[in-house]
Amino acid sequence: MRVFAQALDLKDDPALIAEYVALHREVWPEVTQSLRKIGITSMRIYRGGTRLFMVIEADDEFDVARYQAYAQEPRTGAWDALTRRFQQPTPFAQLGEWWSPLEEIFDLNANLGTVNRQSYLHE
Repeated sequence: MRVFAQALDLKDDPALIAEYVALHREVWPEVTQSLRKIGITSMRIYRGGTRLFMVIEADDEFDVARYQAYAQEPRTGAWDALTRRFQQPTPFAQLGEWWSPLEEIFDLNANLGTVNRQSYLHE
């Protein structure tokens, strides 16, 4: 299993944030089906203020270049377009990035002395 972490910001508007959270309380079934279809086994999104933090677990064959493939169907593409209107890249995003990959710097379960492990997901 592979694990990836990413960050993204929400636009600083309490009404938009509330709407975004409400949408994610009832994600469209086509979205979850499509994410599983491309190899994602688990996805969690956390929010602190306007910052989103997403953790993805995927099968070992998961190709990060395929990530946006989940949005190829009309319904999942509509979800992607809808949610993007609430979002904006983080200040530390690289040119062209939407969700910014985060570097793993600590793992409680890692072997003692291992400090160079990194997990990224590029969109």
